[in-house]
Amino acid sequence: MASSLFARKPLARILDEAKAEGEDRLRRVLGPVPLTALGIGSIIGAGIFVTTGAIARQTAGPALLLSYVVAGIACFFAALCYAELASAVPISGSAYTYAYASLGEVFAWLIGWGLVLEYAVGAALVANGWSGYLQSVLASFGVTLPHAVSGAVVRYDPQLGRLVATGSVVNLPAVVIIGLLMIVLIAGIRESARFNAVMVAVKLSTVVFVIAVGAFYVDPRNWHPFAPYGMTGVVLFGKTLLGHTDPGGRPVGVLAGAALAFLSYLGFDAVSTQSEEARRPQRDVPIGILSSLALCTALYMGVIAVLTGMVRYDRLDLNAPLANAFAQVGLGWAKLLIALAGVAGITTVLLVLLLALPRILLAMARDGLLPQRFFAAVHPRFRTPHKATLATGLFVSAITAFLPLDLLLNLVNLGTLLIFVVVCAAVPVFRLTHPAADRRFRVPLSPWIPILGALSCLLLMLSLPGENWLRLLIWFVIGAAIYVLYGRRHSVLARERPAVR
Repeated sequence: MASSLFARKPLARILDEAKAEGEDRLRRVLGPVPLTALGIGSIIGAGIFVTTGAIARQTAGPALLLSYVVAGIACFFAALCYAELASAVPISGSAYTYAYASLGEVFAWLIGWGLVLEYAVGAALVANGWSGYLQSVLASFGVTLPHAVSGAVVRYDPQLGRLVATGSVVNLPAVVIIGLLMIVLIAGIRESARFNAVMVAVKLSTVVFVIAVGAFYVDPRNWHPFAPYGMTGVVLFGKTLLGHTDPGGRPVGVLAGAALAFLSYLGFDAVSTQSEEARRPQRDVPIGILSSLALCTALYMGVIAVLTGMVRYDRLDLNAPLANAFAQVGLGWAKLLIALAGVAGITTVLLVLLLALPRILLAMARDGLLPQRFFAAVHPRFRTPHKATLATGLFVSAITAFLPLDLLLNLVNLGTLLIFVVVCAAVPVFRLTHPAADRRFRVPLSPWIPILGALSCLLLMLSLPGENWLRLLIWFVIGAAIYVLYGRRHSVLARERPAVR
């Protein structure tokens, strides 16, 4: 029993699966440029267009710039680890497959279950932001949606320290965009990549516009005080270790802001889920991961400096901060332009997240840990995991329709940070267990870089509110129950073990 729980999937089998052809395999059509565009499409979106305002106003102030530096360093360490594992294990599944090859089945299941949380809740968060920006665009034309269908049912009030009802019934725009993107994703990876490339071009142009034009309206006085909430913000299960908390007990400060800003960098890891659709995955996937992260980090620094310099941090809008900032300095015409680009930019983030999750489910189903006939099904014409994509869309729509952006933000960050810790730990373990594996990319200064990556992610985990640990534990308990009742009994690897003996 214990041996089957910790059984590792043989690397030779994984490589054979990566080379396999047939109707149940995905189509290899992506090169380094489309993969980089997918990474940029997922990274630049809600982080710039939505969450910057909320984090600056409620958690970090103008020191949000330092928060993004800290989060960027942690992500860079994790990205190096992802790049090495992606070059050695070039198949769909991302961190789930890496854990299966290095740590064993039970760890693989828990990481796969954590990835479901990351991509599903992350997509719901992004869809919430998309809805806010769309309504900002509509308001520019004098169109206002009925309150009952314009937002989440509840929101978190930092002054009261609890959730309050909004009076809304469903976030209808968010549900509609998820449905439309499901159609695009089922139609094919090439079509999805082309759509993403167009949207990426639009939002990159807008980000450059924001930096170039907004720089002329920066008032250095808005950067004072630079760190009104302090430089730290670390808690452990509700107990403050460093810094302060808001009335609801949530940590505030630069490190607390970094834990929230971390979400803005999510996306480079989604590139690794496209390994089965990359033409030369061992080379192209690491290029896509590292190049997209490097470019987006530079753009983030410029946008945050301009945003917090244009408008005092406590006057930033929570739903559409960039567009509103330009309106506050008298550039009302730019507000519509940025809002339109925000809609396009957030659309690509949502597209990539909804693209990644079905491929995680596909990899888990192929190993027998989820029902194969449904989640491993590939459309005979489009060669996409159409059933898993449909299930993903319905699940994300259900979350998006009712839950608020600020409640989702911390939960997805905590789960993703935990996954990054495991990925960083998997690199030295994989080198010990598979020293002869073909690695086209190697993490420099290993094991020190993976150790620094794991420790930095752990530090950010301790900078998130304590109640999210309980929610994460509940999520993993549910996952463990599914594994015991279904996954362990249907595991392909476990069924083969008696035959091997």
